Amino acid sequence: MPHQVHTWLESREKYPGAWQAGPDSGAFSRLWRVFMTARIAIASVLVLLQAFIYAFGNTSNLGSIAVCAAYLCATLAVRLWARPRPPSRTFDMQWVLTIGVDVVTFSVLNFLQSSGVNYTPLFALPVLLSSVLGPILLAFGTAASVTLLLLGDAWWSSLQTAGDTNARFLQSSLSGTGFFLVALLANQLALRLAREEQLTKASQSAARIQTRVNELVIEAVAEGVLVVDGHGKVRSANPASRRLLTTQDAVAHAPFLFTMEAAWQPLADLANRTFATQSPQKVDIRLEHPVGNARRLRVRTRLASSQSDAQENLCVMFLEDLREMEARVRTEKMVAMGRMSAAVAHEIRNPLAAIAQANALLEEDLHEAGQRQLTTMIGQNAQRLARIVDDVLDISRAQAALPAPQTSTLALDDTVPGITTDWARQNTAMQRTRVLANAANAVVWFEPEHLRRLMINLLDNALRYASTSDHAIEVSTQIMTPGQARLAVWSDGQPLEKTVQAHLFEPFFSSESRSSGLGLYICRELCERYDALIGYQRTHRAGHEGNEFFVVFSAASQPLSASALPFDILIV
Repeated sequence: MPHQVHTWLESREKYPGAWQAGPDSGAFSRLWRVFMTARIAIASVLVLLQAFIYAFGNTSNLGSIAVCAAYLCATLAVRLWARPRPPSRTFDMQWVLTIGVDVVTFSVLNFLQSSGVNYTPLFALPVLLSSVLGPILLAFGTAASVTLLLLGDAWWSSLQTAGDTNARFLQSSLSGTGFFLVALLANQLALRLAREEQLTKASQSAARIQTRVNELVIEAVAEGVLVVDGHGKVRSANPASRRLLTTQDAVAHAPFLFTMEAAWQPLADLANRTFATQSPQKVDIRLEHPVGNARRLRVRTRLASSQSDAQENLCVMFLEDLREMEARVRTEKMVAMGRMSAAVAHEIRNPLAAIAQANALLEEDLHEAGQRQLTTMIGQNAQRLARIVDDVLDISRAQAALPAPQTSTLALDDTVPGITTDWARQNTAMQRTRVLANAANAVVWFEPEHLRRLMINLLDNALRYASTSDHAIEVSTQIMTPGQARLAVWSDGQPLEKTVQAHLFEPFFSSESRSSGLGLYICRELCERYDALIGYQRTHRAGHEGNEFFVVFSAASQPLSASALPFDILIV
């Protein structure tokens, strides 16, 4: 019992009024309007009642008619122009114009009683109004004022008439007691309703926040997520899943049906199997699209069961691109091999230096042309191996990220055609390759040997995906801004997939199993050494769409800023 009393007192402090949340409370506004409309209805009925009484010959109720008419005007004015406002612990002006007017009006009518009508039940309206929309103090105050008025009326009647008036006092006392009970019960019900509304709003707000957080997490996760119902309808799909489901950039936003695409039938079958077995599934599937680009996916399913209705069960599907998974595994293996290569290169450096030194000493004692030619070949290959060793060590130690001293310059239009021609002859691609040199007098910071390695990697990559038509590969140079030149290698190959573009310049990543995945990574590292930018974009050349890798060289006197480039291309 003490705990119940403590809980009741605590609720009094926390909820001094049933709708103390504020004037914008939806339930309070609705209840306030209902009560104000009820007052108008009661006032209208009273006016009509007094009119009928007068019509039937009782001309002594003119005072009652005037009181009822004034009450009707007062109720209309409050309903039309007043705004709902929760009351304080005391009577304020608005509640004087509602509860006060009701109590006074019904007291006057009860006092007059010109036609013998008992108006005591009407006092229930102000008692309910103060109990439901106000604090308990206001409710008890209203009930007490009504009780006092009824007792006062009984006392006045006892003075005016002779005889036994105990019954009148007893009736007033019972009516007052009833009004107190009505005030208490109505106030408790209103408090409970107000608490339930606040708890409901808090729960709804928490649910909305949680739903939004879940949506943000699902959208940001790299793994594809689908939520499927028992009819094969996809109710929710994050961006990663939409990319995996089609060869286009995206599919229609959820909801959509698996029957929209024949290639999605394996997913529909897997969802049906999950619902039938009521157990999670994990399989590798292949989506065959009409355009010929197939996707291999690893799919895991989980069943989200509904406790109330089995028809509301949902299947959550997690999609992963098998090619990306294999690429990650291959990358880890290649990284380990890269560490081993760095160690081997470090061990090769000392013997190689000894070979180069011995070859130089041997060359001093040789005089025959044939022998000196052999030592020259040994020296050149030893220098080449030394450069390779240095590059491997640079990559393994991430030293290439630091800018190299810019001590070497070259004329772009004098160097690029020669490198391209040598490469085209070696790869029998003279007919398929053309050069457009439009960067006259452009001199850039770059080591000639490093530019050769950069261009050969880009040209090899272009040749791998280009068609056999004439001019399928195009190498061009141009001036972007004064002092900045641009080199581009374009081919008419098919567009790169989004998943491949995301890892283009990462080490040991390749869309082909036979490639080490170091070519584009070395290109990026070489560009960073000379403060150049390398990027990829899909563009048109001579009416044909193709893939373009470009390099923007910095001016000799200022570093290059990425803000000078368009933002719809991939730049690293």
